Amino acid sequence: MTFLSVYRSLYKHYGPQSWWPGDTPFEIMVGAVLTQNTAWINVEKAIAHLKHGRALSLNKIAAMPAAQLARLIKPAGYFNVKAKRLQNFCRWLQQQGGEKVIREWDDDELRRGLLSVNGVGFETADDMMLYAFDRPVFVIDAYTRRLFARLGLIDGDEAYETLRHLFESNLSRRIKTRAQQVQMYNEYHALIVIHAKDICRKRARCSECCLRRQCPAALQPENLS
Repeated sequence: MTFLSVYRSLYKHYGPQSWWPGDTPFEIMVGAVLTQNTAWINVEKAIAHLKHGRALSLNKIAAMPAAQLARLIKPAGYFNVKAKRLQNFCRWLQQQGGEKVIREWDDDELRRGLLSVNGVGFETADDMMLYAFDRPVFVIDAYTRRLFARLGLIDGDEAYETLRHLFESNLSRRIKTRAQQVQMYNEYHALIVIHAKDICRKRARCSECCLRRQCPAALQPENLS
């Protein structure tokens, strides 16, 4: 089993996902901050509150009182912390000249800039890179670690950057153009999320898994059916 064969199996089973949910690149970036340590359904509620309050804009989020923003995004959890992080990000984006300006930056400059914002870590920055700016960056999350550790392709406790480079180096050998890389990384991450949420849970449903015949964890006696 390889990283590419896993992708092909998941894609064949689930089909295209066309992810990430969001009407605009800015909404995607807001969602990337809000989704830290919470389920996406909670992020959707928070974004709906921002839209209802006519507050889903760079300038309004940056300028509003932190307590007001926290109330609007309360469904996303950790709302006081996330309000501060979201405002940190929006004020940084204002200082750079806005989304159109940073969209012109090269990959390394853009990623360094995003990571310079207090409260934006590797996963959040890479969500923005891939889904808001169409950059060929593979997102590593807890679902990825769990699934691929069970498949025996990683240990699961590697550093974020180690895993990102591992995925990108393996997949980029077969996919040459940036546009194709972006499309695959987008689909692959979405497929990992849907599979890990529904099947490869903390308590895995191995009998329903499309990867079970090649998965060392699924072939353990207690998981065979």
